[in-house]
Amino acid sequence: MNGSRLVSAGHYQPAKVLTNDDLAAMVDTSDEWITQRVGIRTRHVAEPGETVADVATHAAAKALAGSGLDASDIDLVLIATCTQTERAPNVASRVAARLGVPGAALMDVGVSCSGFTHALAQADHAIRAGAATNALVVGADLMTTVTDWTDRTTCVLTGDGAGAVVISASAEAGIGPVVWGSAPELGSAVRIEGTPTRFAQDGQSVYRWATTQLPGIARRACERGGVRPEELAAVVLHQANLRIIEPIAKKLGAVNAIIARDVVESGNTSAASVPLALSKLLEGGEVPQGAPMLLFGFGGNLSYAGMVVRHP
Repeated sequence: MNGSRLVSAGHYQPAKVLTNDDLAAMVDTSDEWITQRVGIRTRHVAEPGETVADVATHAAAKALAGSGLDASDIDLVLIATCTQTERAPNVASRVAARLGVPGAALMDVGVSCSGFTHALAQADHAIRAGAATNALVVGADLMTTVTDWTDRTTCVLTGDGAGAVVISASAEAGIGPVVWGSAPELGSAVRIEGTPTRFAQDGQSVYRWATTQLPGIARRACERGGVRPEELAAVVLHQANLRIIEPIAKKLGAVNAIIARDVVESGNTSAASVPLALSKLLEGGEVPQGAPMLLFGFGGNLSYAGMVVRHP
């Protein structure tokens, strides 16, 4: 086997929807202000008692059902999350137990907003090395559980959800080499810390870093994946906000690609955002089979990871 390929995807969002008008009744803001600043109109919010493992399991079950594989075929489970409260068993263990996955390697990956693409690269590497054959990779976060609902600069951003993919060993590589890295000296620009744990960020620092540094890195991911930006059928960036997504996509030059804008409906769901948006694109039949897509996560730790993936 020369690599791995994407087999299927799935996603899950809690039923409760919080609109901009709902937020305007809670904090000094408005639908117009939020839409102009970040492009978000709604976000999904977990019910009390709903956990990261719960939303991850729902998304993973959907991806597994679409793969044609049995739970017993999965030998690696990676869960990207930064909002789990459980330490042991980890989220991957809880999800595997609920799905009936026996004996797999189980790991949580904590790289915040770029966690899913980091985890996808690790699963691809494991398959290339012969350490796994079929991997379940999930991004799941409940960002509203770490949100300060009195802070109008951050509470307008966050949402909850999960997205998942199954990837399998393949004679032809359908997942390109990863380009990943970080700017740790700027890592404190995004924080989830304190007691109680709360999300905070220096929005201007994140915006400048993302819009000036990341387009060139995204182009490098295309080069490593063997495609030109104009050949991309879809670009799925971390769904931070539209003021970041649109400039990166424009500078990248993916003129023929569908640009995922799930942030409008879902808000910023951290590690869940890339697989959540990807699953919706694939479910909607918007990307031709075999077409190249750029998946690119970035954010917390001021880290990034991106790769070209072929539609299954």
